Formats: sequence, structure tokens, C-alpha cells
Amino acid sequence: MMTPRILFVAALLVPGAAFADQAAGNACAAKLPADAQTIYNASVGQVTPQTDLRALITDQTKSLVMAGTIQRASAKPSAQAAAKCLELVK
Repeated sequence: MMTPRILFVAALLVPGAAFADQAAGNACAAKLPADAQTIYNASVGQVTPQTDLRALITDQTKSLVMAGTIQRASAKPSAQAAAKCLELVK
């Protein structure tokens, strides 16, 4: 009888942990400069535990620079800052 209860409680806690990570990432991103926030927002929806963050952030940053959404001069430091917040989500 005790084992099913433990499994049930454990199952309830797993989604909560993922939500906490998303909240931590969002809180981190709120403190970022505008270009880094743009990179974070463009990338966060695609982050999973298996995501290669470097590839994702590189692709998103290149696309944003090419579209004129972020400045080329700030792309690298902005991507590095966004990566720290995206790590929290992963």
C-alpha cells in the first residue's frame, strides 16, 4: 500500500521541478540586456533536456542578427548571457 502512494507523490513532483526551472530561467532572463533577452525568448521554447544549447543559441543568434533584430556587435556577449539563463531551463 505504501509503494503506490510514494510513486504517486513522486510523479506529482516531477512536473513541479520542470516548472521551477522555467521560472528560474525566466527570472534570470528578466535581468538581461535587451539583445540577450531577445535571444533567450527566441530559444527558450525549443529547450529540452537533450537540446544542444550551443547549437540552438548559435542558430537563433545568427537568425536574429540577419533579420536585424539584434546588433551584430552585441551578438556574442548577448548569446553568452542568454546561455546562462537557458542552462537553468534545461
